[in-house]
Amino acid sequence: MAFCFLLNHLLAREEWARRKLAPFAGESVELRAAPLPALRFTILPGGRVEAGGEAIALTVQLKPGALGALARGEEHLMREVEVSGNARLAAEVMVLVRHLRWDPEEDLSAVIGDVAAHRAVQTARAFAAWQLDAVGRIGEALADYFAEEKRVLVRRPDFGAFAAEVADLRDAVERLAKRVERL
Repeated sequence: MAFCFLLNHLLAREEWARRKLAPFAGESVELRAAPLPALRFTILPGGRVEAGGEAIALTVQLKPGALGALARGEEHLMREVEVSGNARLAAEVMVLVRHLRWDPEEDLSAVIGDVAAHRAVQTARAFAAWQLDAVGRIGEALADYFAEEKRVLVRRPDFGAFAAEVADLRDAVERLAKRVERL
């Protein structure tokens, strides 16, 4: 399975990560992210993994909002992760999720050299940043269109002013009700 190959590639570079997984040799972990098929792997002695496994010791499920949460940051993503099973294994897996990172520049440098790898990764990061900026600008343009042209959405300042007016009106009605009650 490609997932196990990539995870083993990351684990091969990080001895600390293999040491964290090694005590759980023989236990299986299942990752679920609907609508994708579940990924199940077994921890091997030495802290590597292999595809498959029978008895599941830990289940990690990504809720449907995980992709959107990922765009907002790690803290939001972690709220969209549901973990059940072996608590010690879950704690170690979450440490790996937070700290195990792929360094594409290092892998690429073995193929094309350090300088070329550095420039290629910088170019890829700049392209990704440009794409994110474009998506943000399109989102802002759509929000402007639906708020200003179609009048389907309400801007936050307009909503805040409307809410303040409603609160003032409520207070005025309460004062009037008390006057009527006194009469």
